[in-house]
Amino acid sequence: MTAGRRRRFDVAVTGLGLITPAGTGVKANVARIWDGRSTASRSPGLEGMAVDFSCRVEDFDPAAELGRRTALRMDRVSQLGVTAARLAVSDAGLDPQVWDGARVAVVIGTSFGGSASFEREHETYLSSGPTVVSPQLMVTAPVNMTAGHIAMDCQALGPNQVVSTACASGTTAIGIGRMLLEAGLCDVVLAGGSEAALTRTGMASLHKMGALSRRAEDPAAASRPFDAHRDGFVAGEGAGVLVLERVADAHARGARVRARISGFGASADGFHASAPHPTGDGAERAMRAALADACLDPAEVAHVNAHGTSTPKNDVTEAAVIRRVIGGHPLVTSTKGAIGHLIGAAGAVEAAYTVLAVEQGSVPPTANLERVDPQVEIDVVAGAPRTATIGAAMSNSFGFGGQNAAVVVTAA
Repeated sequence: MTAGRRRRFDVAVTGLGLITPAGTGVKANVARIWDGRSTASRSPGLEGMAVDFSCRVEDFDPAAELGRRTALRMDRVSQLGVTAARLAVSDAGLDPQVWDGARVAVVIGTSFGGSASFEREHETYLSSGPTVVSPQLMVTAPVNMTAGHIAMDCQALGPNQVVSTACASGTTAIGIGRMLLEAGLCDVVLAGGSEAALTRTGMASLHKMGALSRRAEDPAAASRPFDAHRDGFVAGEGAGVLVLERVADAHARGARVRARISGFGASADGFHASAPHPTGDGAERAMRAALADACLDPAEVAHVNAHGTSTPKNDVTEAAVIRRVIGGHPLVTSTKGAIGHLIGAAGAVEAAYTVLAVEQGSVPPTANLERVDPQVEIDVVAGAPRTATIGAAMSNSFGFGGQNAAVVVTAA
């Protein structure tokens, strides 16, 4: 291990909470993601649109999960976020009834917040006038409310934050959560992301800007990261929350440590609102910063969970940056082939999958990858999982606005 600018600060990942198009809970997600099966299908709420398919969280009953009265006070983004937080806390073996809530922080990433609530009430305003608009809108639509609801539900009374760095939001939240632990401002962090923005207006805009796949005749095959015939991403929804603790604290209470978060890097392209920097300059700086923070040599990174959106520009640029920064040896995957692009929640869910890959010594395949783009000169896993000893891995996230983030995950 090479010397870094400072002593490495590891935090333990003691709990994972996942509610995604692949299923609810770790077991369901592992089964679907490691099998490499797509979850994309036609969406009932998008009938008649040019892009009428997405990756959705199916069979989710918020009233059953949270109680009818509680669920009614939340946008879907908060319903998913709170459910993921509960799963993570349970997975970590923690009990909110007995913990010191003032020492428990929440950091959640999201890009659109409660946009579904806002769109619904806007339609009500246009059709029926201002007197019919719900007074609940101002406590369901704001982006801060998912973190607020998690605090209420879990009695997590320490620092409570929402970060919004577009598609890098979930990864940024994990990095900030680690900083809070290092600063001694809390003892436990519920860090992750949630997104539920599959609205007609949002999807129409993404389609018009050319970001979405137009493979309407075969939605299940539409998200195909690094494939020569990719034509855009498939939008999705979901939530992922990681429980982070200082390693010594986790060991002291006898907790299972799934893996460690050992490095974080962030940057801005300063280039374009939606296109990546043509050379991947910002992404490269974020990845190098994460490696330096983890005091790792690139040769030690055995696996990369790529941002891998299935868009023509992003995948080629990211592949070049991975090869330039880390080399051609790591096993690379993009789980967006299976669950689509979860926008603000993507980084958190993908970091959780990276934790599981390190823990299990197995890299999931990139769904729908049939022929690797000749310009992609990295080892992208396809077809079936690949077994490997993974001492260190990286998860990348790059967002609109040129906001980039990367985390380094190491073995427990």
